[in-house]
Amino acid sequence: MELVYMDGRKEPYTTSEIVAECADIKHDTVQSLIRNHQQDFEAYGIIGFEIRKLSGRGRPQKIYRLNEQQATLLITYLKNTEPVRAFKTNLVKAFFEMRDELANFKLQRALEQPKRKELHEAIESWEQAPKHAHSTVNNLLLKGASGMNKRQLVAERGGHNGIDSLTSTELVQYQALEDMAIAMINLGMGYQDIKAMVFRPKRKRTTGA
Repeated sequence: MELVYMDGRKEPYTTSEIVAECADIKHDTVQSLIRNHQQDFEAYGIIGFEIRKLSGRGRPQKIYRLNEQQATLLITYLKNTEPVRAFKTNLVKAFFEMRDELANFKLQRALEQPKRKELHEAIESWEQAPKHAHSTVNNLLLKGASGMNKRQLVAERGGHNGIDSLTSTELVQYQALEDMAIAMINLGMGYQDIKAMVFRPKRKRTTGA
């Protein structure tokens, strides 16, 4: 089970639902703690939430989103049971891993910026450019790196744009495809040639005797 997620602003968070499940307490109890100590939680930022519809005729449920400081504070209000102690350890690890992912993403995003400019310039002088070439190529590279186009990425992950919705690993792959697209455009190749290379079957590694 995922304990920590990243929102569209690249801010790590967990939810009241996750806390309840992993700490083995009722979700109503977690929600009440957050409401009763709202000012304490808001000292560490706005308390985000989402309204989730339940199957059947049940009332929609409010799921709180908590940043790392808010989640840590919430745990201090819980009884120190064995499930709570185990969850505390796992949550600290999950937030650490997400911060590491965020640092890697920021590094790759900085490395990608010059390539984006180079791709833009290559497309501007591309004789065989398709219609809406910039968005078409961008969507192609996004799909090659993540399996989703810009619209799908933003809808599923909530980023400001397609690239910012990628993971750091996907962004590394995106840059590799970006380099390839730039080279092929500069060689005068067409969009279908680039598309074929983006989606070419991956070769399986063979081990020598």
